Amino acid sequence: MERPGRKRLMVFTGSANPELAEEVAKLLDVELGRVERGRFADGEIYVRYIDSVRGADCFVIQSHSNPINEHIMEQLIMIDALKRASAKRITAVVPFYGYARQDKKGRPREPITARMMGDLFMAAGADRIASVDLHTGQVQGFIDAPFDSLTALPLFEDYLSRRLEGPITMVSPDSGGVKRATRFAHHLDAEVAFVYKRRRTDVRNEVVAQWVVGDVEGRHCVIVDDIIDTAGTVVASAELVMERGALSVMVVATHGVLSGPAVKRISTAPISELVITNTLPIAKEAVALGNVTVLSVAPLVAGTIEAIFNDASVSEIFKGENT
Repeated sequence: MERPGRKRLMVFTGSANPELAEEVAKLLDVELGRVERGRFADGEIYVRYIDSVRGADCFVIQSHSNPINEHIMEQLIMIDALKRASAKRITAVVPFYGYARQDKKGRPREPITARMMGDLFMAAGADRIASVDLHTGQVQGFIDAPFDSLTALPLFEDYLSRRLEGPITMVSPDSGGVKRATRFAHHLDAEVAFVYKRRRTDVRNEVVAQWVVGDVEGRHCVIVDDIIDTAGTVVASAELVMERGALSVMVVATHGVLSGPAVKRISTAPISELVITNTLPIAKEAVALGNVTVLSVAPLVAGTIEAIFNDASVSEIFKGENT
C-alpha cells in the first residue's frame, strides 16, 4: 500500500508468529518486508532489512511467545534497525505483550517489569505500540507515547452469540476480571458471576478456587479471561462452577499461552469448549484435544494498522470497546 508522494506502508514480522503476520499482510494487500536473520556463535541475534525503509511507516509484528525473552529481544533489535535506517514512524505491534502481568508490586522488593518493557520499546525507537487485550489497562500509562489497546471482544461476541442458547452466566475466574465479564454479559444479555480464589505467594501459577459469587446453578457458564497460562485458574474455576450446579462450562480467553501442564489439565477438566485466538502460536497437542477453537485476530490487527497508517480512528473498529 502506498500513497504516491506522501508515505508508504511496510509490515515486518519477527520469528514468533509469522503465520499471523502473513494473514495480516494478505488482508492489507501488501507483501511482508524482507528481513535477513541470523545468529552469531554465542547466540546473539542478527537482523538486517533487505529493502530500503527510509521514510516508510513501518509496523513490526511480534508476539512474545516462548522463548519469550528471545522474541522480545528480536523485536527490539528490529525496531532499532528501523530507527537507524531512517524509518519515518515505527509501530511495535505486539498481539501478546510480555511481562504485562508484572504491572505492580505485590510484595516488597518486587519489580514492575511491565513498566520496564515500555522503557525498552521507547529506547529502541518505537513511536507507538499496539497490543491485544492487555492484562491491565494501566500498562498503557507506562510509556509516553500512543498505545493502542485492542480487544478480541468483537470476535468472541460474534462466536458466542451463534453458539450459546438458554440461560447464560459470564464468569470471571477472579474478582479482578469482573469488569471484563460484565462487558461480555452486556453484549450477550447474560448474568455475571465471579470466583473468589486464593493465590499462593510461595509458588508461581498455583491457585485455590474457594467459592462462587453469583448465579450459576442451572445455567450455561462461560469463564472469561485474558490469559490461559498453566490453566490452573480456569480449571479450578470450571470444577467449582460445575459443583455449584452449572449445566455446562465453556472457557473463553484471548491469549492461549498453555504452558507446562495446561493441555493435560484442560483435557481432564469439565470444559465443553475452549475458545482462544491466534495472538500466540497454538501447540499441536492443544488443537488435538478436539474441543479447542481458535479465532483469528488478523482482521482486527490489519484494520488497526490501516487506521494508524491513514491517521484514522482505531476505536471505531471496536465500537469504543478498546480502552
